[in-house]
Amino acid sequence: MKATTLLPLAALLLLSSCDRPGKAIEISGSFEATEVVVSAEASGRILAFDAREGARVEAGEELGRIDSAQLVLRRRQLLASKTAVESRRSDADLQLASIRQQIDSARRERERVKNLIAADAASRKQLDDLDAQIASLEKEAAARQTNIERANAGVSGESSSLDLQAAQLDDLIAKCAIASPIDGTILVAYAERGEYATQGRALFKVADLENMDLRAYATAGELSQVRIGQEVAVLADFGAKEERKYAGRVAWISDEAEFTPKTAQTQDERASLVYAVKVAVRNDGYLKIGMYGKVRLGE
Repeated sequence: MKATTLLPLAALLLLSSCDRPGKAIEISGSFEATEVVVSAEASGRILAFDAREGARVEAGEELGRIDSAQLVLRRRQLLASKTAVESRRSDADLQLASIRQQIDSARRERERVKNLIAADAASRKQLDDLDAQIASLEKEAAARQTNIERANAGVSGESSSLDLQAAQLDDLIAKCAIASPIDGTILVAYAERGEYATQGRALFKVADLENMDLRAYATAGELSQVRIGQEVAVLADFGAKEERKYAGRVAWISDEAEFTPKTAQTQDERASLVYAVKVAVRNDGYLKIGMYGKVRLGE
């Protein structure tokens, strides 16, 4: 066959190979869920605790409470102290009412004397004395105003400090409530009502079992068929060659390679470098944490 005949044939084979879809592959792993261990944020006796294993809970739902009696009493004491502090606040208008009345009287007298002077019925000295009296009263009023403002500023400072302390106690009291941070299912309860909780002690574990992830592992070569947001088929392994198919979406791909986890079947597989891939799956109630599954790619 001539070279001129071989060239078009080679080009045709190359084009047909580019249009051929990639071979379907499967990557395997196990199902996991977002798990949160809820710890005590306060110390004290657990007065109520209703975290039952297997129970469905909502985010923010109160499941128990730690004794906060001492904190509540301290808050009441602070509020009483604030009331006492606020009682020292001066009413400037009330305190200055008398001297302002004197100033108004002196000004009216000045106008009367001024009119008398115009009629040659009073002396200039009387007017000068009234001007001096008014000036003295105004200085005294200004000094009293300054003193009242300074005293009230001190009261405001003390009151604000007590407000901050009360806010701190409010925060501590709120932390005595035991609540779930997420919608989910109680997996494990680590405490019971009547026990003493210390700050940081684990109380229960909750997990979102409705939205699970299959953490699978792909080799560098297989990554070419995986992308974030890709819709894929997920096969859950129920044993005895029973599988259930789910719709999944690639939610995350690791940017660093790691050795295949020990759950791989052979030592050769464990020795290879792979990339972790998380596929989000909506749980219909059959999927369990730790169950094996696989992702089918390139279909």
